[in-house]
Amino acid sequence: MGHNLYTFVLMQKTISLIPSEITTGQLHSYLLGAVGPRPIAFASTMDEKGIPNLSPFSFFNVFSANPPILIFSPARRVRDNTTKHTLNNVLKIKEVVINIVNFELVQQMSLTSTEYDQNVNEFIKAGLTMLDSDLVKPFRVSESPVQFECKVTKVEALGKEGGAGNLVFAEVVKIHIRESILDENGSIDQFKIDQVARMGGNWYSRANKGMFEVPKPLSKLGMGVDNIPEEIRLIKMLTANDLGLLGNVERIPDNNDLDEFIATNDQIRSIVKNKDTRELHRIAREYLDNNKILSAWKVLLINTELNGNTRKN
Repeated sequence: MGHNLYTFVLMQKTISLIPSEITTGQLHSYLLGAVGPRPIAFASTMDEKGIPNLSPFSFFNVFSANPPILIFSPARRVRDNTTKHTLNNVLKIKEVVINIVNFELVQQMSLTSTEYDQNVNEFIKAGLTMLDSDLVKPFRVSESPVQFECKVTKVEALGKEGGAGNLVFAEVVKIHIRESILDENGSIDQFKIDQVARMGGNWYSRANKGMFEVPKPLSKLGMGVDNIPEEIRLIKMLTANDLGLLGNVERIPDNNDLDEFIATNDQIRSIVKNKDTRELHRIAREYLDNNKILSAWKVLLINTELNGNTRKN
């Protein structure tokens, strides 16, 4: 049996690659697909004008307990060799808050990876709450189960070309832990914290559930949670993750989109006729669970009409 298994392993085909002989994009894809799941540093920084920035990085881990050191790496962009706002900020204001990402905020976290302009506050775009830190200037993410206030002790560039990493050494000066994730001994309960980690492509891993997919944010700018109408944003059935999904569209469907949707969907047309808002909520939930975001938007907008809100052109 052992001999047969050994022979089978030897017979499996393998591709062998020299990093310098493939494109940076290809190499990046192989690295991210092979090395995972990777924890996520949800990094909050601030520029010299006091403008907050919030962005996730999956080149991240803890490397020392005494002193407590976290390291993450904002890489230079492959497409044009530019640097990210987070790196620019920590080179000037040597402080960062690293917020741990759990499943409850994964969609909002994903939305912050959109390439917004320097003066755009990703906290607001993602519908997240800024919480004052005690020892550093950058804000904490209130929704995060664990927040590390850190002083940046060193930034080490690993190269000058697109795709090169920049190691940010962050010494933890204060830790904030949500009491609800602790067990009876005061330790962090690995089920309650419900962490997520990054894998290759669109894939993530939920520590106590397994793999799931998060569509990458738009190459163009998602409109953000802050542009979702209040009557939709306050619907009780919508989770923070749902709001993150709804905010990752370029525009809200207009009246023509809604008219066409109703005209071509017998089920929706019947529900509208009967003014069954409860059924509309159920269908919107179904669309969201299946990542049919534009359809969910249309159902939610139709629901607001039935509840007495007038259309906006």
